[in-house]
Amino acid sequence: MTRNGSAGQGAKLSLVERISYGFGDFGYSLPYNAVGAFLLYYYTVVAKMPAGAVGTIFLTARLFDAAVDMGVGILVDKTRTRWGQARPYILFTALPYSLVFVMIFMVPDWGEYGKLAWAFVTFNLLGILMSFGSIPYTAMLPMITPDTDDRLKLSSMRSIGTSVSVILGTAATMPLVSLFGGGDEHKGFLYVALLFSALSLIALLSLFRNCRERHQSTTTADFPILPAIRDMLRNQAWWVAFVFTLLYFVRFGAMISVTAFFAIDVLKKPWMISVMLPAISGMLLLSAFIAPPILSRTGIRSGCVGALLVSVGLFSLLPWLESAPLAFLAVYFAASITTSLTITAIFTMIAEAVDFHEKLFGVRYEGLLSAGVSLATKIGMAVGSAAIAYCLAWANYVPEAVTEEARSVIRWSYYGWPIVLLTLQLICILFWPIGRTSKSRGETTEYEELDCVSAQP
Repeated sequence: MTRNGSAGQGAKLSLVERISYGFGDFGYSLPYNAVGAFLLYYYTVVAKMPAGAVGTIFLTARLFDAAVDMGVGILVDKTRTRWGQARPYILFTALPYSLVFVMIFMVPDWGEYGKLAWAFVTFNLLGILMSFGSIPYTAMLPMITPDTDDRLKLSSMRSIGTSVSVILGTAATMPLVSLFGGGDEHKGFLYVALLFSALSLIALLSLFRNCRERHQSTTTADFPILPAIRDMLRNQAWWVAFVFTLLYFVRFGAMISVTAFFAIDVLKKPWMISVMLPAISGMLLLSAFIAPPILSRTGIRSGCVGALLVSVGLFSLLPWLESAPLAFLAVYFAASITTSLTITAIFTMIAEAVDFHEKLFGVRYEGLLSAGVSLATKIGMAVGSAAIAYCLAWANYVPEAVTEEARSVIRWSYYGWPIVLLTLQLICILFWPIGRTSKSRGETTEYEELDCVSAQP
């Protein structure tokens, strides 16, 4: 596949379509990131649920998503409607997704078991609806355009949508909870959920209306499922994209879950919550503009290797800077920029894995392959947040009486997990089988011969 698509392969993408595609991620990520950042706090501190039980809910819900995600991916590949393959799912899940998000923050006073049951049902429903919307959304990228540069641009817009959602969902949530709740966090969280759900619904309906599927799938609606899954598991590009995404979101889920506890109980500077959490996506917003030209020049593998090496070095400096908040934040911002380069790469890697699959097996499974990587996103977020919940439970964390043991566990969780996971991402991306070969009149995507052969029957 050439980076510069041939005439007739795809129409020029309008600015409205690029923005609508990017802010589709805003629609899905605003509720999901608000849940990721504050649901552990809401459940344990506001709704008074036991941290260990909450961690189990987080983890089991995402394991259930394993079956759901793969099923949704197969459904997308089998769907044929006047709206296309992916767009119908976006339309029909937009309103339910927004409503269930609100229900998550409506935990009734039914006693401990009643609260846990409500949390289990609503959290699972949100994950299921997220699957039925976000997997078709991800599958749309190779359907919209076959051109790699256009995909990088769309991935960049998606990164912007993601970053705006996390900035709003993290920086604005607690101030809005205070504003709307007037000291009542139950009411405050509910009103914030209502506001965010409305914004999410608008973004998702705009995605459906303004984006088009142009690149038709080569699969038939009645393709055999088990051979399709078998071929997916033999696609090296898919495996790398899956593991790389999983590691990214384990780290991301852990970071956004532990940051509030770290700022309050370790740094003893609660004001840093509203700086550190938005910085993750503020830097993602910046990287959305700088990642496409960098990755276009270096290729996915080399660009990510460089970014991850720098990130590991910067995160390793943070423990030595706790007593200097400004220096701590400066290094933290720099590390957030370099790690954010990899999320733009992930969106493009998924589309490239679909092309790689077609190269190997002669068919395209946009839905199935996207479902697998979407599964990595949700499992990663769940494992990261559940790990923090289990660490807090293991350390006997009590908000009103935090022990030194609990502070040590929080500190290790904040520094140790990112360094380990970034290192594993670095190892993973070395196996990416798609490279770049410079030409005098442009560049082409190169499938490395040995990797292609190794994936053949």
